[in-house]
Amino acid sequence: MTWSEMALVVLGALAVGLLLAWRGAYRVDRLHRKVAASRIALDAQLVRRASSAVELAASGTLDPASAVLVADAAYTASDAGPVTSPAAALKMDGLGPARERAESGLTATLREAMGGPEAVRALLEGPAGEVVTGLADAWYRATLARRFHNEAVAQARRVRRLWYVRLFWLAGRTPMPRTVELDDALPHALEPSGG
Repeated sequence: MTWSEMALVVLGALAVGLLLAWRGAYRVDRLHRKVAASRIALDAQLVRRASSAVELAASGTLDPASAVLVADAAYTASDAGPVTSPAAALKMDGLGPARERAESGLTATLREAMGGPEAVRALLEGPAGEVVTGLADAWYRATLARRFHNEAVAQARRVRRLWYVRLFWLAGRTPMPRTVELDDALPHALEPSGG
């Protein structure tokens, strides 16, 4: 093999390596954008759930003490740091521990205030049935949004663990994305198939 043939083989291998690295970097970037978009969508659904909880508290269907507790938990969750810009979503740090605790607290407060399955059915059939249905819909969408976000994070983590992604540093300085772990289980009577 002559010197020019070896140079051609090396250039060809280098071109293939660069192409694969470019495709890998594009894939990692696309997954990071998917995580950021799903985090923004999750934040929007959690804000919608909190506003529906405030609406339920103001509807007069809950006893006064429960209404105050629900409203307080909803305002705490809203004030715990919603994502306000795409730049904040690119941090890849989930929602943060304070926000996750506040959202879990709202879930626990709502479940406690609404009571058991019979009480939830009575709320659904009562004068504020539309408010409770709106809360159930927002709650279910928030649960789905969290699942989609965590799946996007899992996909990004799987790709970032590949040997060539780590070897060629294709993720750059972007931090490893974090899942959002919070209690968002709906009461059985509010589940789409459970009520």
